[in-house]
Amino acid sequence: MVSGDWMDVEIAQLVGQAAPYVSTAVGAYGAGVLTRAEDAAVGATAHLGRRILGLVWRRRDEQGRGELEAAVEDVAAAPKDDDAGAALRQQIKRALRDDDGLRAELAALLAEAGSGSGERSVHVTASGERSIAARTIGTAVTGDGVTLRP
Repeated sequence: MVSGDWMDVEIAQLVGQAAPYVSTAVGAYGAGVLTRAEDAAVGATAHLGRRILGLVWRRRDEQGRGELEAAVEDVAAAPKDDDAGAALRQQIKRALRDDDGLRAELAALLAEAGSGSGERSVHVTASGERSIAARTIGTAVTGDGVTLRP
């Protein structure tokens, strides 16, 4: 694997780990997630998402901040819009690709969050017809008329 390919995989993994926190933060705080003070009534997941967005926000230039803010506003306005969520994830991915230090900070933040429960956080998502989501799995079959043999 070429060095750039490895970095792309690392960035994709970080964005995948951060996405549920970021979505929860935008859902809890709305478009003001980048500027509002923390709310004691909001859960730990939303707080972590807010910290992630703040970290990305602080490391971007003026143009990058504007693009991130626009993506957050789109998600806040249409939380079920997959395209809006993808655009926000793309903004985070772009920031990570441009900043080695940010990648390291985000990785540390996510690792710290995972260690609070005694183990690393795992988020498993299934999407689409006959999809399967599992942390660990032995045998899984989603097709019709399949015969399993020992």
